[in-house]
Amino acid sequence: MSDRGLSRRQYLTTVGGTAVTLSVAGCSGDGGGGGETTTEQPSITAGTAPGFPPFEMKEGGDLVGFDIDLLEAVVGESDYTLSGWEQFEFDSLIPALTNENIDVIAAGMTIDDERDQTIDFTDPYYSSDQAVVVRSDGEFMPESLSDLADRPIGAQSGTTGEEEVQNELVGDEITENQYNAYGNYVLAIEDLQNGNIDAVMIDVPVARTFAANRPVEVSFVYETGEQFGFGVRTDADDLTSALNGGLSTVRESGTYEELTAEWFGE
Repeated sequence: MSDRGLSRRQYLTTVGGTAVTLSVAGCSGDGGGGGETTTEQPSITAGTAPGFPPFEMKEGGDLVGFDIDLLEAVVGESDYTLSGWEQFEFDSLIPALTNENIDVIAAGMTIDDERDQTIDFTDPYYSSDQAVVVRSDGEFMPESLSDLADRPIGAQSGTTGEEEVQNELVGDEITENQYNAYGNYVLAIEDLQNGNIDAVMIDVPVARTFAANRPVEVSFVYETGEQFGFGVRTDADDLTSALNGGLSTVRESGTYEELTAEWFGE
């Protein structure tokens, strides 16, 4: 593990929204040709969605974050090799996986029944709740969901934050027009700072990272008890098993604890 320390927890204020191809997805087979047969480790390509600090973000042009380090450590303890990363907006990750453009999703993705109908997940690797973030210099400081009535609020498309807003607020506390969806949370926080919305629903550790680096703060926490897992295709049982084994080894070796201390101060 490197000693990048605090600098790695400083997120870049802008991120790309289109996919960046770093390698060819799909597990590789043995090479052809004559002579002795050599067995190579199958390679996989990972997909993520920058703009979700400290799980994944761009820093100095590099892709960094807890998910990045954790997946690389997990794959390092398996019979697979990680050939590279591709970057997408969050709601494009599952289509990229099912279309075999990538082999695994590492993007702070919550395990839920709806997603589980389309893809599989590894064992959980992180637990979280949702936070409501507001401007630090503003007078609006809600303490519950009901306090968000008639306020413009935002979340990232395809996330649990968006699901909670749609299920708990739209139609009862706010109108559909008062909800704003964003390609990533950096854009949502920027809109909050600029006064275009009054609150953002976002995962607690991500909210705390933004609050440490931007003029925003956590107003209250809404308990959801969600768990994050790495996403894999439904027919990739061998890969799922290998990642679960690697995750178990990373926990037992102390590497997981080191990574959570580095990225979350836990």
